[in-house]
Amino acid sequence: MAKAEKQQPKEKGGKKGKEDKSGKVKAVIQGEKNTEKEVTPKEPPRLKIKYQESIISALKQQFAYKNIMEVPKLEKIVINIGLGEYIKEPKCLDPAQNDLAAITGQKCVITRAKKSIATFRLRAGMPIGLKVTLRGRRMYEFFDKLINLALPRIRDFRGISDKAFDGRGNYTVGLKEQLIFPEINYDKVDKIRGMDITIVTTAKTNEEAKALLKAFGMPFKA
Repeated sequence: MAKAEKQQPKEKGGKKGKEDKSGKVKAVIQGEKNTEKEVTPKEPPRLKIKYQESIISALKQQFAYKNIMEVPKLEKIVINIGLGEYIKEPKCLDPAQNDLAAITGQKCVITRAKKSIATFRLRAGMPIGLKVTLRGRRMYEFFDKLINLALPRIRDFRGISDKAFDGRGNYTVGLKEQLIFPEINYDKVDKIRGMDITIVTTAKTNEEAKALLKAFGMPFKA
């Protein structure tokens, strides 16, 4: 009996331990669920799925590629904003950075002058523009937003020119204002700024690059 009495606290402790263990198990299970949610990757961008499911096969058939690796694809998108007014208005740098960061979802890089030009009161190292290079998921999401949301919001939009290819499969489009992007609040804009958007592909010719962009839904003029 004495042994049993001595063992009772252990049994009680065991029961408490079981309760504690069950609580811990629940916590562990909850933790596993949480980690599963965090670890579970997001769905691929819509345009990437479209490229893999339909565009690759269509281009392979159109240009008679023998190897799937020959099919052109998007490599990167580069967005540039010129800041010529920085010489007179140095305060324009921060608002421009905020606008570009909001549009692209990525911190921009300041491009600086390499040489001093006295005629333009330009000194070496002075900020003259901003640049962002997008790859992977952000590239596809930005491209989707550009062709489906931003470009159609341009006043009297009838499509973009198909003559802005550089002969090596890259396409550049110029925008006159940043207001066409949904992230920009009109009331908080200090100045209207244009930008150049360069879409870099692995295509070797303009024809292949145009077919790739058109398959994504790029609104070229008829």
